[in-house]
Amino acid sequence: MADKKNNTGVDNSGYWNSGNRNSGYCNSGDWNSGNWNSGNRNSGDWNSGNRNNGDWNSGNRNSGNRNSGNRNNGDWNSGNRNSGIFNTNEPKMRAFNKESDMTYTEFREKFGWNDIEFPLNVWRDKSEMTDEEKKSVSGWETMSGYLKTLSYKEAWAAGWAKATDEQKKWYQSLPNFDEKIFEEITGIKIDTDNLRGKKVKVELDGKLYTATID
Repeated sequence: MADKKNNTGVDNSGYWNSGNRNSGYCNSGDWNSGNWNSGNRNSGDWNSGNRNNGDWNSGNRNSGNRNSGNRNNGDWNSGNRNSGIFNTNEPKMRAFNKESDMTYTEFREKFGWNDIEFPLNVWRDKSEMTDEEKKSVSGWETMSGYLKTLSYKEAWAAGWAKATDEQKKWYQSLPNFDEKIFEEITGIKIDTDNLRGKKVKVELDGKLYTATID
């Protein structure tokens, strides 16, 4: 039977899509909720890149418009991770409310990825549920529990409880580390009073890095 919405792809709720699972119009990529996208997973319009929230982007993961670079929040950028307009390079990043001496790309190249697990959703077995949860959550008896959504700070607390000493030291070695800002954002209190002036060593990918805690 002919597709009444003129789609050649599958599972489209929009019209004239040649890709799959699009809810917009005239998409040749997949999983787009915007229109006229040739890339994938765009919520904006006229994107040839992927995972853009803005419009007319040929790069990827842009929330701004008319970018040919990647991960830009601003417009008309051919560089990466810019929040301004008409930039061809990548800016130095801010860390803990201060300017740093490196770009985000340089930061990741130096520090790698040693982030803690961040469980925004956790399974609560029925044996762990409180009486209040049993009253407010429907269907827990059938499922023998439920999937609990944690707040941002609750997720940090859960992840920090399982973090290794190496991971905890890694966070404290980050550029411009400030325990008050860290606590404000994460809810995690780190007492660095006895650590000030001391060097923290972190090994990443076989390389040993040293940072002095301010």
